[in-house]
Amino acid sequence: MSELPLAVTLGDPAGVGPEVAAKVIAQLKARGKLARPLLFVGSEAGLRLGAKAAGCEESLDLLERIDGPQALQGRLGLVDLGGETADFQFGQVSAACGGAAVAAVEQAAAWCLDGSVAGMVTCPINKAAIHEAGFVEDLGHQEILARLTGAKWTATMLMTPGLKVVHLSTHKSLIEAARYVTYANVLEKLTLAQDTLAGWGLPDARIAVAALNPHGGESGILGREEIDAIAPAIAAAQEAGIDARGPVPADSVFNRAIAGEFDVVLAMYHDQGHIAIKVHDFHASTTATLGIPFVRTSVDHGTAFDIAGQGVADERGLIAAIAAAGALVDGRLARL
Repeated sequence: MSELPLAVTLGDPAGVGPEVAAKVIAQLKARGKLARPLLFVGSEAGLRLGAKAAGCEESLDLLERIDGPQALQGRLGLVDLGGETADFQFGQVSAACGGAAVAAVEQAAAWCLDGSVAGMVTCPINKAAIHEAGFVEDLGHQEILARLTGAKWTATMLMTPGLKVVHLSTHKSLIEAARYVTYANVLEKLTLAQDTLAGWGLPDARIAVAALNPHGGESGILGREEIDAIAPAIAAAQEAGIDARGPVPADSVFNRAIAGEFDVVLAMYHDQGHIAIKVHDFHASTTATLGIPFVRTSVDHGTAFDIAGQGVADERGLIAAIAAAGALVDGRLARL
């Protein structure tokens, strides 16, 4: 088991990321022990304001202020990247905050790539803010990490107790997501899922492939994607030794996975998978990125600008994401 720290990015200072991070630090202070070292990275000014909103400013005294992972002596550290975030307002889109959020992701990823940290956990960023900061090609963490690592294929996997879902596509409009359902894309994501899950401690995963159309297309009456793309890709995956099954109608596949029939579901588009995960157990749900050369997990909620700065954000998602990152680093996905 690696004793290298996990890097935890603080997200957009105007959102709930710094607040939930401060609440987690306060919980760690109360417990008195920490399974794995954590190195928070981002705007200290934002973290302090988040801690003030949460009423736990004193918890930040636990943090060692350092300039990198090698300088961490204890179990909790903070690397302040600064940035022009002093004048931001909670719940407001800000180019400065967007830039600070991306800078933290880039720094944590650099540490992952050079082996200074075991993996990274991310608090939420805001798409409008990072676009205002000039990152117009980056729709979210997955795209940023693909850019930084040169990964050709990436995928999002959402996890909550009893259900794991890999997504064929994420940040696409619904019509573009439907067009993305091709033989090549389905087969590539099945291969990526199998390879990544095996590396995380879940070899020979039983992967159910969700249908795109209602009732699985009804033999082509309601759409031919299942016949022309999905089923042939499943057959090819099976020939390659992947335990892929389906296509299974989307209105039953998630319930069957929760019942234990499948280890993971390949969803055809963003909301098909996200709705199932969040209905099943929203507060314990986390995200992992497949296809990059290190472990990255995340909370499964956004910046929540509507409640930012009010001290009411729920930290359970970040706790779960930290635990999930540790499990993946140690090859214990099967236990999640």
